[in-house]
Amino acid sequence: MSSPSTDADIAHALVQARRTGGAVNADSLCIIDAAQAYRVQGLVALAMGWFGQAPPRHWKAGGARREDTLTHAPLPPAGIWPSPADAVAWPLRWRGVEAEIALRLGQPVDRSLAESLTQQAAVLLIDAMAVSIEIVDSRWEQAQDAPAWHRLADLQSHGALVLGEWQPMRAVDWATQRCELHIGAQMHVFSGTHPLGDPTWVLPQWLRHATRQGAVLPAGSVVTTGSWCGLPLAQAGDTVRARFDGIGVACVQL
Repeated sequence: MSSPSTDADIAHALVQARRTGGAVNADSLCIIDAAQAYRVQGLVALAMGWFGQAPPRHWKAGGARREDTLTHAPLPPAGIWPSPADAVAWPLRWRGVEAEIALRLGQPVDRSLAESLTQQAAVLLIDAMAVSIEIVDSRWEQAQDAPAWHRLADLQSHGALVLGEWQPMRAVDWATQRCELHIGAQMHVFSGTHPLGDPTWVLPQWLRHATRQGAVLPAGSVVTTGSWCGLPLAQAGDTVRARFDGIGVACVQL
């Protein structure tokens, strides 16, 4: 489909998929750029009634390389769970798994502060970190083979987020940080494999994005920062457990 689809048409299709548990053929809709994808995110959130007048409190942010413009998505509150979590009854078409580190703001951040932040200054705003597991799902029939802007419009293929216990923020040698991921009977080990080298790298771009329209992010807002393990697939019935040495554990039953 060559001509751009309207924001309203794209949002309507994604909302219907969420409400019915169905999926949309990505080839039937054309999303032209990130700006349109972010507008669609907002329309879907409004139609679903996720946030009301308050800013979203949970986000995902990330990218494949530091040179890239990072992407961001607000996360629906109903799918944010403390570990250990039970997702057996959660509607999922697809069960990708990402072992991540989540970061929590220790103070409010407004647009003026966000615009001034360096990466080092942004880290000082974080009061805690936790192991997280993002369950990746898609409202597109093509799932991860859908075009990039389609995935971004669909909250970067977000399904649900599981948060381990919060630990005080401290300096970590991320280049040697070890992550252990169990999916059912399989175990995978990763070391220093965050795609940006450091999960705190997302902070300045995330904060500028989240406050760009004047919202003030309150203390306690959370961002999960990108996968250490790629995107392995789990199956219904699997138990998924992520452990980061010295930081903690998160677990979810699928």
